[in-house]
Amino acid sequence: IKIPANDSSGSIVARMDEGHQHRGWDVWIEGRRLGMHLINQWQDDAIKVTTKEQLPGNEWVHIAVSYNGSKTADGVKLFVNGKPQQKNVPANSLKGTIRTDVPFKIGQRNHSALLSGLAISELRVYSRPLDAANAQSLAESTKLAAIVKKPAESRSEDDVKSVFEWWLKSVDEPYQKATSHLTTLESEAEAIKKRGTIAHVMKEQDAQALAYVLNRGEYDQRLDEVHPGTPEVLPAFPDDYPRDRLGLAKWLLRPEHPLTARVTVNRFWQEVFGTGIVETAGDFGVMGTLPSHPELLDWLALEFIDSGWDVQQLFKLMVMSSTYRQSAKTSPEKLEHDPGNRLLARGPRFRMDAEMVRDAALAASDLLVDKIGGPSVKPYQPEGVWESIAMIGSTTRFYEQGQGDELYRRSMYTFIKRMAPPPSMEIFNAPNREYCVVSRDRTNTPLQALITMNDPQFVEAARHLAEQALVEQDGVNARVDFITQRLISRTFQDREREVVANSLRTLQDYYKACPEDAKKLLEVGESPVNDSLDTSELAAWTMLTNELMNLDEVLNK
Repeated sequence: IKIPANDSSGSIVARMDEGHQHRGWDVWIEGRRLGMHLINQWQDDAIKVTTKEQLPGNEWVHIAVSYNGSKTADGVKLFVNGKPQQKNVPANSLKGTIRTDVPFKIGQRNHSALLSGLAISELRVYSRPLDAANAQSLAESTKLAAIVKKPAESRSEDDVKSVFEWWLKSVDEPYQKATSHLTTLESEAEAIKKRGTIAHVMKEQDAQALAYVLNRGEYDQRLDEVHPGTPEVLPAFPDDYPRDRLGLAKWLLRPEHPLTARVTVNRFWQEVFGTGIVETAGDFGVMGTLPSHPELLDWLALEFIDSGWDVQQLFKLMVMSSTYRQSAKTSPEKLEHDPGNRLLARGPRFRMDAEMVRDAALAASDLLVDKIGGPSVKPYQPEGVWESIAMIGSTTRFYEQGQGDELYRRSMYTFIKRMAPPPSMEIFNAPNREYCVVSRDRTNTPLQALITMNDPQFVEAARHLAEQALVEQDGVNARVDFITQRLISRTFQDREREVVANSLRTLQDYYKACPEDAKKLLEVGESPVNDSLDTSELAAWTMLTNELMNLDEVLNK
């Protein structure tokens, strides 16, 4: 339609009987605002809606008005040039019918409300409600019709682009399917972004940073300019390498570099044997210790480089060596000549790291979840640890324990709050990750025993392993063998079996006499209890398994 730039009112199209209380409907212009009436009796039984914004005067505008028959103002939709409009609602009380026998008229109601100066083109009436997509398509088609009527040589580049875009969206099915698939992928990508976090990375500056030798360290007394370089005692920096972090990384990994592979191999050796070939794993300089086996260190470094820096192959090489597979038993002579086992006269023996202690218990009981990757998890932790140090409003003020598999993921996935790290790990000397730790301290304290004997993670693991032994094995010896094979990869000797049998009898007698204590013990942990097993018997075997899990042989490697 095109309407004058004045504020006149009237009907664009209507079927309305003014003589019978305006029963019927019309599409209406009022002060250049688009509207609609749906009337049984004006105005007690009627709907009236208008747009909040005025239509432009003396300009062709596409309008669409839709009603869904709901007898509510919400059922009326107004569109201008394909876009939904906000509405004013002067009346919203329709209850009766709007049917009438008067004819359909254009430009006025039945006998009145003539809209002077109205120009109208391509009037369409549909027998169904129209949505925003329909209105948009209709608005575009009106514009496109005018373009198509032009001679081909008169169509501008924008005209051709408009027609092509309409054809893609409305006609071309492969494009529509691809667009729908793209929308789905974009929604998934947005959901992934919302679940993740932003990681800031550094970028090389276009201009090279400048540095100077300072006179006695005074920042305002510059002497000679310093350029990027490497120590002369190390291999030369290739001329074709960029003098930035990327070039430095490439130089560090050159086969002839004497430090990178040796330092890496030494740290892996420390992980397996407890002490590195160079004892000061974080210092290979003049202040560090000399290697105990320099030729071995050289050979391992070369093997590591030749394998393509294959970490898994290197660990396999070390743990399958006869040196690692030696017995850890010692003798007075060995202690006298090699008290620190620097000459590798016996196999390594030292307490496992915090993560290994927990993971070993979960693995032995079949509770460990093998899933790789994913967000951090929050396993069992005493109440109040975070709350005691958290600030009001902090996103980590309260600890929300995980559920299901989250309780049994490998310890490397545990969420760490640096101000309040997990107590069960901190007690076993795990760092809080505020700074890099090359070599952890190893202590032996009563608190560590209290953790492995009482922490829900370890009690639950003992119960789960005891359940498997009771279900899968018959007889005390077979069940004990099943448990010890899982924990220490061997069966007990006769004198050890006797000690275990005595402990088991004591525990069985206690839990038969104290069934409530047995029930309370089995309630530790979130995993379900095997209800087919006798409560007192399972409790006794749970405590026996827990006792065995606290052997030095279990906690040491």
